[in-house]
Amino acid sequence: MMDKNSGQEFMVNTRYENLSPTPQEGGVVPQPPLELPLPEGAALISLPPHETISVPHMDLRSAVEGRRTIRKYAPVPLTLEETAYLLWVSQGVKHVSARPATARTVPSAGARHAFETYLLVNRVEGLEPGLYRYMAIEQGLVNLNAVADIAAQLKDACLEQPQLENCAAAFIWVAVVERMFWRYVERGYRYLHLDAGHVCQNLALGAEQIGAGICPIAAFDDEKLNTVLSLDGESMFVVYLATVGKKSDN
Repeated sequence: MMDKNSGQEFMVNTRYENLSPTPQEGGVVPQPPLELPLPEGAALISLPPHETISVPHMDLRSAVEGRRTIRKYAPVPLTLEETAYLLWVSQGVKHVSARPATARTVPSAGARHAFETYLLVNRVEGLEPGLYRYMAIEQGLVNLNAVADIAAQLKDACLEQPQLENCAAAFIWVAVVERMFWRYVERGYRYLHLDAGHVCQNLALGAEQIGAGICPIAAFDDEKLNTVLSLDGESMFVVYLATVGKKSDN
């Protein structure tokens, strides 16, 4: 399958080809894990539970009417609580069912929730600048020990968009293809992009609630961006990003 916009060839796992019924229906392939494991030897950085986080009250209409794309941000950091809240509203796990499946704060086709959230941290209180991955079930982060200039490399891969370096943080949504294709095979490719919209919209509304704004990003060099994040571009690849920061007076 070819991505017509990027020219990047999208390879379907061969064990899923020409299967009828689907892997889920036929029991041909075991269900993929609900999230990527904690890397060997890595420590989980616990985030505040969402129930304990206090954020300003805002009704939905105010959030929708106030939302706008922001590319320049105030130089103040996000707090760890604010960051935890944005991670939770965009991909948080409310519970894990017996199927097993995750019920999250956003809808997903067949409750597959194929995204992993990678987090670029430039200015977040309590976190060293760098690249992290959200462990949604555990409500924590793992430091991926990226190179020191990771923000500059991401900026380069995103066609030199400066907000990658001036934002407080950037949310990067990485598709784990197997998780979606296990149920939907090739049609799952469509659902990945639909799901990305759900996730980013929740981030936009949550950011508005804490006096921040976002800039969704879909303009990037697929090969460069996947390489920077050590993704193979086939079984895992970036679908969407969004930078986040406090609103500036300018």
